[in-house]
Amino acid sequence: MKSQNKSSVVEFILLGFSNFPELQEQLFGVFLVVYLVTLIGNAMIIVIISLEQSLHVPMYLFLLNLSVVDVSLSAVIMPEMLMVLSTEKTLISFASCFAQMYFILLFGGTECFLLGTMAYDRFAAICHPLSYPVTMNKRVFMKLVMFSWVSGIMVATVQTSWVFSFPFCGPSGINHLSCETPAVIQLACADTFLFEIYAFTGTILIIVVPFLLILLSYIRILFAILRMPSTTGRQKAFSTCASHLTSVTLFYGTASMTYLQPKSGYSPETKKLMSLAYSLLTPLLNPLIYSLRNSEMKRALMKLWRRKVDLHTL
Repeated sequence: MKSQNKSSVVEFILLGFSNFPELQEQLFGVFLVVYLVTLIGNAMIIVIISLEQSLHVPMYLFLLNLSVVDVSLSAVIMPEMLMVLSTEKTLISFASCFAQMYFILLFGGTECFLLGTMAYDRFAAICHPLSYPVTMNKRVFMKLVMFSWVSGIMVATVQTSWVFSFPFCGPSGINHLSCETPAVIQLACADTFLFEIYAFTGTILIIVVPFLLILLSYIRILFAILRMPSTTGRQKAFSTCASHLTSVTLFYGTASMTYLQPKSGYSPETKKLMSLAYSLLTPLLNPLIYSLRNSEMKRALMKLWRRKVDLHTL
């Protein structure tokens, strides 16, 4: 289609699961519960780590950043998604769609890099325990966290600005639950070939490369665990790493299928479900997988709870 100089579309329509109106009410209830549990679980982690000085070490400070990202990603996606499920026709302005896409990319990209740095942290701690205090000192930790956030900001700025530089002259229906890049770019009435090449390359660098590095780290960790003399130590370390790898695989696997798929790949409903897996399930599961099963986190939670009870009894 011939490109126009200016978009004639001033607002979009989020279609959501409009093809299945009989499921909208049930989905609304399920997603509302998931959203509330996600907020509570991640908020608990943020509060516990912030208040407990003994947890101010790289492993838990990485978890703190991950929970901030997960809460933020849920807050960007879930309220709009609930609105889509509760109304027959959800309009979203051009500016609001831009903002939502920007923050989805920002927090999603930051999480990609954070999960990579967390895997490196575990690799350094398990495979090189003697040099770990030097390898992961405060300065290195700050650099890795800043790199993750700055990279997420750069990815979001470049990609969102490029997407919304295209003209949109109709149709205006986004066949998705939110303004995600693959769904929005299909509505552009211009040649998007160069952008698709960029998006494919960017996805390889942002999602696939970190995921492969994480797998490599965990393979090294697995060999280190197998050399441990204590059976209990091996079981504990293996359980922790298996949980982390499950979360990582879920996030990177569904994110890569969403952003690497060709236009004629999966059906729109399948794309929505894959999007839900990394934007909904991983923020929900991360508190359980990374923290709430952790004995130190449990002890810190009980310590804070006893402190609160003592204050009320004074």
